[in-house]
Amino acid sequence: MSLQGKTLFITGASRGIGREIALRAARDGANIVIAAKSAEPHPKLPGTIFSVAKEVEAAGGKALALQVDVRDEVAVHEALARANEHFGGIDALVNNAGAIKLTGVQHIELKRFDLMHQINTRAVLLCSQAALPYLKKSSGHILNLSPPLNLASKWFAQYSPYTVTKYGMSMLTVGMSEEFKHYGISVNSLWPQTMIATAAIEFQLGSRESFKHARTPAIMADAAHVILDSSERSITGRLLIDEEILREHGVTEFDHYRFEPGTNDKLMPDLFID
Repeated sequence: MSLQGKTLFITGASRGIGREIALRAARDGANIVIAAKSAEPHPKLPGTIFSVAKEVEAAGGKALALQVDVRDEVAVHEALARANEHFGGIDALVNNAGAIKLTGVQHIELKRFDLMHQINTRAVLLCSQAALPYLKKSSGHILNLSPPLNLASKWFAQYSPYTVTKYGMSMLTVGMSEEFKHYGISVNSLWPQTMIATAAIEFQLGSRESFKHARTPAIMADAAHVILDSSERSITGRLLIDEEILREHGVTEFDHYRFEPGTNDKLMPDLFID
């Protein structure tokens, strides 16, 4: 399997899972568009579009760093046009950018819900719509980092505002897979089976203590690679779990994905996973 010569436009790719997907594809010799807001170093979160661009090139890929706010319609269209012009096409859009606030309806600030809706649900629609002219030509992929539609009440009880915005992404996955099938475009969602050890999670939780129950972003990158390397809509319209899709493709060993390999600590399921 190889993504050599393919062009991936990845939102939120300056750190975490987006960065890992970029570096995995770069090892194949792919072209990576690092589309994120982080052009300057964050005091608590490592990584910028420029630092990841250097890592992509060191890994064997080609990089284009673009500062993009996925809430800005004009900026999104301009970024995709620049990416298309620079690399001569776009083969995949990875909607990885996200916002999270685990608060219920009673206490959430409306501006925080607006932010989650704009970066999670609305940005998937906007970026996919803007990428469509290029993906039609490549019969390419859209991959949304969003969960299975688990309607158990516990996933709504404490933080339904966040749940609504993430499930909105997944519903767009199902819808776009059908809507775009005449163009040969594959549309899928991907979500982790377990908590993933990222700087953003550490920042949210306030410590790295829970990382001993987590996997590294490498498992999501490998799962994304399987999906993005598929052809002729052999994988489409699915709300996939990283471990599930890797097992389908013959992976049986997962210990090396642990943040602390070789330990027996129980892994912590991610949100929306029973």
